[in-house]
Order: sequence, then structure tokens, then C-alpha cells
Amino acid sequence: MAARVPDEWVRMMSVNRGITKPAAAIGWGLLLGSAGGVLAEERGMEVSRVWVSDQGDGTYRNPVLYADYSDPDVCRVGAEYYMTASSFNCVPGLPILHSRDLVNWRLIGHALERAEPEEVFAVPQHGNGVWAPCIRHHDGRFYIYWGDPDFGIYRVHAEDAAGPWSRPVLVKEAKGYIDPCPLWDDDGQAYLSHALAGSRAGLKSVLLVSRMTPDGSRAIGESRIVYDGHVAHRTVEGTKFHKRDGWYYIFAPAGGVTAGWQLVLRSRDPFGPYEDRVVLAQGDTDINGPHQGAWVETDQGENWFIHFQDAGAYGRITHLQPMRWLDTGFPVMGVDPDGDGIGQPVRQYRKPTVPGDPPPIQTPAEDDEFSATTLGPQWQWHANPSPKWAFANARDGVLRLYCRPTPEDSRNLWNVPNLLLQKFTAPTFTATAKMAFSPLAENERAGFLVMGEDYACLALEQTDAGRFLVLATCKDAPSGAQEQIQERIPFPGDDLYVRVSVAHGAAYQFAYSRDGTEFIDLGDVHQAAPGRWIGAKLGFFANSAKPSNDSGWLDVDWYRLSPPIDTVTQQNGLRP
Repeated sequence: MAARVPDEWVRMMSVNRGITKPAAAIGWGLLLGSAGGVLAEERGMEVSRVWVSDQGDGTYRNPVLYADYSDPDVCRVGAEYYMTASSFNCVPGLPILHSRDLVNWRLIGHALERAEPEEVFAVPQHGNGVWAPCIRHHDGRFYIYWGDPDFGIYRVHAEDAAGPWSRPVLVKEAKGYIDPCPLWDDDGQAYLSHALAGSRAGLKSVLLVSRMTPDGSRAIGESRIVYDGHVAHRTVEGTKFHKRDGWYYIFAPAGGVTAGWQLVLRSRDPFGPYEDRVVLAQGDTDINGPHQGAWVETDQGENWFIHFQDAGAYGRITHLQPMRWLDTGFPVMGVDPDGDGIGQPVRQYRKPTVPGDPPPIQTPAEDDEFSATTLGPQWQWHANPSPKWAFANARDGVLRLYCRPTPEDSRNLWNVPNLLLQKFTAPTFTATAKMAFSPLAENERAGFLVMGEDYACLALEQTDAGRFLVLATCKDAPSGAQEQIQERIPFPGDDLYVRVSVAHGAAYQFAYSRDGTEFIDLGDVHQAAPGRWIGAKLGFFANSAKPSNDSGWLDVDWYRLSPPIDTVTQQNGLRP
């Protein structure tokens, strides 16, 4: 039986206990190793201090990932599982996660180093880019297909899921083609299912199938509509194409992301006609819109379904449901208390059966000591990065972000590409970072932010009157609204500790410290807001008001998550 991380370990490793950087990095690893090998032995394996799905008693709690892995898809290779998800405009894109039990996941990299066309994604393309990918393993290779609503259906491939991955190939050039999934049939034929984005195609709520070349590199001919959901299942999309017992199945969500349900269609022919069933809905649970994801059959013969739940500012978080096939030829997902064939989600359940010893508890990386020569996989830029944006200074154990000029037409940070951010990973947490600002010119600023369509940032700013600590907010950033200064404090030093405390409901408050021990709350409690099709994110930025032949920089020494601080909870009237 896997052991849980004891509460005293969590308290011991709190970033607010004055632990030095080497002690935090080494001590946490030693503590994990002391649990008899059931927690974390592999190099680079982490266990979150703010959200762990594995309960250590043979059960798990949903969500298995309390983070914005939107539109998840999973494939199995032997006894190993690999997940990818939508990344939209965030770079690197197409996250790759690995698991041995569908509960404990590790982020091992990304399949898309730069979004294409590169020149288009050199600036933020909020809500565009990588939509609803599908990952498959076929003839010894991994394949990922995804739809870009403006350019068409792309594909990459790799021998190893950890990479390297190929450059993208445009399988089908078409505006509004999204949510693709390949199917290699028993006779060597290949097919591609997909949906339409009404905003680009002028039609939605239909599913289509196309033939492909046997190698899956190119769609053949025009796609054919095989299902229309306008009457009973509006906004049907998100296709996943399967074959089972001679039947062709298309798994597809309907009803929209916040309040939808999961459909399964089946036919004897890939081009239909298809009959449909609702197989998962919210029921009497508080898990809204349970749909869009992956059916996985384990090597033990069990069936499971991984899907997302739209959680507002937290993004589309990842759930795992038991699944079983009925005599009707359709599955049911979750539990079915009234026996009508429509399941509802579980909040806690037994883990999938795994032969031998249980896999160690692990979670995607969150903390970063910036001691490597490359960025950790948890970090993403808002556009294709330039090598002039950052220096991973492993010798000094810091990440240096250079102050780059903001775009001329920017009135806030919405269109600034060099934002380095990561996802929210728990309903409540505290994020703390140590950084130092070294400006070389007036009107350079750098700091820490919580980013969404509304955002707030805590930054050091160099002006002709000196250096200031500035708390700024922006409401409705996409509209071009200007930032509003909430606090402005003279701050002559270089070193700054910043902290943001997040409470239930994604309310948050900033605090700062000069010594890393005594923190001072600054400004009001804010409400985190999602971005365009993504959850709120938090991280760093460094900008200047105008170009120059050199720039100052922000050195980030470390970034760590810990359990929530009570301050924001008390002020906002929320439970911890």
C-alpha cells in the first residue's frame, strides 16, 4: 500500500520556515525516499504539497490533476499511459504526461517546441493554436493530431513519447477543422474523424469523417458529415475514433464545456449511419460538464474514461471515471445509480488495478530551483519565445529574464509575449518566489503576476524618481484597458520575496518581504479570471518601455508552492 506524505513533512518543508535553497531541494527528496520507496525514488519525480489525488489506501480522489489539462487524451503502450492536452497559444505546446496507473502523472515534456506558423505565433494568439489533440501509438510510433481552427489539422510523431518529436505536418489544410482523431483499421485503411468550429467554418454541431493515406500523413478527398447533433445534442465536437468488436465508435462531448454531457456513437461503417447514446452526465453531483476525453482499456482488461471539468479560473481540470461496457453495445461511465445507462461522475473511487507493487505517488512538477540549463516543463511562454528573453543560469542557480520592449500598441500585458507562466495546480495554495531586479534604464519593470483576462501583478519598477514596488491590476485586459495602480511603495533594494495566497474560489492576495520571513500583505483580495480558453496562470515578466541596445534583468532564484496561508482566506470569508 502506498504511503501518504505525512502532514509534519509538509509543514517542515514549508517555504515560510526559512529553509535554504539547497536544504529544500535535498531535504524534500530525502524525506520522500525515506518512505520505503513507495513515494518518489526516480530522479526528477515530485510530489505536490498542495494537491495529491492518490489517497495512499488504494483509492484516488477526483480530479486526478487539479490543473488546466484541457481536452485530455490518453493512449496505452503495454502497461504505460501517455496523456496530451490542448495548449492553445502557450509554448511549448502539447504537454506529454506519463503514468503507470492513470492516477499518478508526471509531466515529461512537450511535443510541440514552437507553434506553427512560427511568424503568426511570434505574438500572443489567445485562444488560437492547439485545440483538442489526440495521441495514438501505431506501428511502433506515437502520433498526435490536433486542429488549429485557422489553418487545419496538424500531426507530429515520435519513436519515444519523451521526444524528440517531428516538425508538424499539415494533414488537412482547412479553416474551422478541429478535434481530429485517427483510426487505423484492420485492413490497413486509415480514417480521420473531426468536428467543425462554427466561428470559422460557419457550421457546428456536426461530426465528419475523412479517409487518410495509410501512413496517416494526409487526408484524402473531402470530409463527409456522418452525424448531426443540432436537434438533441448541440455543440457536439471533440471526436475520439475507435473500433471494437467490429463496430466503429465515435466518442464525442456535447452541450458545451460548462454544462455538457458525453455521447458515444456507433456504426458498422466508418461513414455511418450512427446511433447515439448519452453515457455520462452531471447527474446529482457537483461535477459539471463531465465530457471530452479518452477511453482507455488497461492491460488488466479494465476500462476507464479520462475527461475534463470546466472549473473557471482553475481551467479544465482532469477527472478519471470507471467505465464498463453494457450488453447494449454501449459503455456507461462513472456510476449508474438508477440503471438507466447514463453514468454520473465519482468523487472518490478505487484505483485502476496494476500488477505488482503500486507505482509511487507522483505529480507534475511545480517548484523550481532554477538549477538546470533549461526551463522546467511546467513553464510556458505566451508566444513563440526568442533566445533574447531568458538565460537559464545554472551556474548561479537563477533564471534571468531580460527586460524586453513591450509591443508599441500594448496598453497592458495581454499582448506581451514574454510572460513565463505555469498553471494553477490546486484549489488553494501559496506560491512564493525569491527574485532580484537589476535595471539598466528608466521605465524598466519586472515581477510576479496572476494572469487571465483580468490580472494583477506585483513588480519592481525603475523610474527617474527611484525604484518602487508597484501593485497593479487590470480588468478586461483583452479590451485594451489600462492597468490601475493600487499600491506604490519606494523600494531601494534589489532583492524581493513575493508571495500570492490563493483561496477556494480562486481569490488571491499578494504579499512581499525583504528577508523571506516577515511578509506584508499588499492591496486588496483579487479574483482570478481565466484567460481565453485556458485557466488563470501565474509566473514572471520583465519589460521595458522602449527598445535600447541593452537591458536590465530579473533574476528568479526559486519558485515554490506550499499549503495556503490563512490571510486571504480570512479576508475573503472562504474556508481554507
